[in-house]
Formats: sequence, structure tokens, C-alpha cells
Amino acid sequence: MKFIGVDLGWKSQPSGLCCLKLVEGKVELVDLERQDAIAHILTWIDSWVKPDESALIAVDAPTLIPNATGSRLPDQLTHKYFGKYHAGCYPANQNLPFAERTINFGLELESRGFIHAPTIEPQTPGRYQIEVFPHPAIVHLFGLERILKYKKGRISERRLELIKLYQYIVEILPQFEPALCIGSWLTDEIPYTGTELKATEDKLDSLICAYVAAYWWYWGEQRNLVLGDRTTGYIVIPKEAGSGD
Repeated sequence: MKFIGVDLGWKSQPSGLCCLKLVEGKVELVDLERQDAIAHILTWIDSWVKPDESALIAVDAPTLIPNATGSRLPDQLTHKYFGKYHAGCYPANQNLPFAERTINFGLELESRGFIHAPTIEPQTPGRYQIEVFPHPAIVHLFGLERILKYKKGRISERRLELIKLYQYIVEILPQFEPALCIGSWLTDEIPYTGTELKATEDKLDSLICAYVAAYWWYWGEQRNLVLGDRTTGYIVIPKEAGSGD
């Protein structure tokens, strides 16, 4: 079983990509990179997940947008439950510029057999896709009082927040079940320039997406929340540590 994280660029910007592989009950990091065009992202996915292989793909983007205007139910629920952490998500509707791109990406995955999985029987092989949102996932996985603000602000401040995310990933996720095995990845120092910092941000976001995919597949609703459903659009978010048993 493999777990793919896609920090999808909603417009034309690059997307972070991560592949985790289940090995003896642990998830090993086997690739972490960025691609620009949707075609290149799909080629990368096809290279890691053959047509007869099982995988769960977690996408940080609204791939199901049933509403023509306003915001989706899951968008509204992120503000209801995670607004106090500054983790409400951007509203999505069919009239926004990014909608065609993100919806079509989900359809491309469906054409490859990756069905939407707002419900799942834990640890069942198959080809699935889900929508995820790194900010609330990070808050719950690492027990934070607010999001890590590595996306906006001064480069020096963003870098410090990204260092925190890096440290949480390498120190805490290996202690979880399933445990994350990083291997020789993530040994480079967090960069100082804006362009390089954005590249690192995209990759770490995709790693969080991939780990949420693994966590959803491994535990299902026992240790995860689902905001919305297949009809309204949905977002899968890990529960707070210790609250799923």
C-alpha cells in the first residue's frame, strides 16, 4: 500500500508531491519533490502507483465543488471547528478561477480508479482519494494552540515556523502509529531565500498530506474527523492525539 500526498497548486504554481510506502506496519518516505504541470504530476503518480497497485492519494485542494457560489459545507465547518486555531480554509465554489483545475484533477484521479473515500474500512487495500487540509491536521497531530504561520509574513518569520514544522515531523510522527520512517530524507537545512523556502514549504505540506492519507487508511473514523461528505465535498482531518481511542 502506498500513500501519496499532493499539495496541489490551485493555479499554475508548482505542487509538492510525497510518496510513502507501507512496510511492516510503518510508512517509509520514498520520494519528495515538486512538479509544475498537472500532466507532470499525473505522470509522477503513475510512476509510483501502477494500475494494479493499491494507494490512497490525499490532495490539498477542493476536488469536489458542488456549489456554484458561496462556500462548501466542509469549508464552513473548518471555520466552525478550527477558526480558533486560525485554521479555517479558503471558500470554494464553481465560479472561482481555480475550480476547473482542482475539480479536473480529482476527475483525472477517478479515471485512474482512485475513488473518493469520505468513509473507509480501515486497512483495506484499494485505490482511493481524499481531500485534506494541512493546517488543522498539523494543529491536531502536534497538539498546537494555533497554526504554524509559515505561509505569510516576513521570510525570517516564515522560516522559523517552517523549522518548527520540520522538527515536529522528524521528532513526533515517527512515534505515531503508523510510524513515519524518514530515512535519509529531510536532512537539509531549512533555506533562507523566499523561492527556496516556498519549495520546502510545498514539500513538507505534501508530506503532511501523505501522512494524513496513511492515518486515514490505518485508523478510519476511529482517529479521524470527516467534515462533509461525497455530496457536499469533504475534508479528512486527524483527531487530536489521544482522543480517538
